[in-house]
Amino acid sequence: MIKTVMMGLLIPFIGTTAGAACVFFLRRDLKRGVQRALNGFAAGVMVAASIWSLIVPAIDQSAAKGRLAFLPAFLGFWAGIAFMLLLDHIIPHLHRAANQTEGPKNHLARITMMVLAVTLHNIPEGMAVGVVYAGLLSGSGLISAGGALALTLGIAIQNFPEGAIISMPLYAEGKSRSRSFWLGLLSGAVEPLFGAMTIALVGLIVPAMPYLLSFAAGAMLYVVVEELIPEMSAGEHSNIGVIAFAVGFSLMMALDVALG
Repeated sequence: MIKTVMMGLLIPFIGTTAGAACVFFLRRDLKRGVQRALNGFAAGVMVAASIWSLIVPAIDQSAAKGRLAFLPAFLGFWAGIAFMLLLDHIIPHLHRAANQTEGPKNHLARITMMVLAVTLHNIPEGMAVGVVYAGLLSGSGLISAGGALALTLGIAIQNFPEGAIISMPLYAEGKSRSRSFWLGLLSGAVEPLFGAMTIALVGLIVPAMPYLLSFAAGAMLYVVVEELIPEMSAGEHSNIGVIAFAVGFSLMMALDVALG
């Protein structure tokens, strides 16, 4: 079981690493259409994972509350939104499609704040993986091995384009290939870190599982609406991001149902 959990924590990180490694094989920055497609795909995966792997199980696990079965998911969801809103205000960062920094005033380099933006984005994903594997470790039957694997694979798949989206622009802005790769890789390191921290609290997590599953969902959906959707829609009108969103959503939905 420990081996399964370790692999579950590492698989999403491997996805980010593989994406960041694109900087060694591609000669120039990603085209705008490709960036839109990658952001749309990642958004679709995250929305589907939030619904099928997190919110629906949270409501199912509260079925004993009858008509109030939605309440833990409702409260957890808003806690996740509030958590990301807080991080958004206290951590300086810069989204690639934006010209103005967010968070407190600072003198950090543009590249540093771009990496911080992706790192901030990855925190709820790591927490989501940690929550589902904590449920699996508890042996309570609240989370199945297949369901945990589906979430892990879905996040790993959408981490691949995220790794490329951070490493390629860094290279285009003058960083070396190796430095761009390592910065892209490090931006995803928070996922196994936050996942492991969440699992370490397994004894406290299981009783609050419905709240924590929906907490992770709220945090992930905050990222989708605040970052990914604007970036996939920026510039001239295009349906590329929308189509990629649909592909990502349907793929993650299929994974969750097939493996869960």
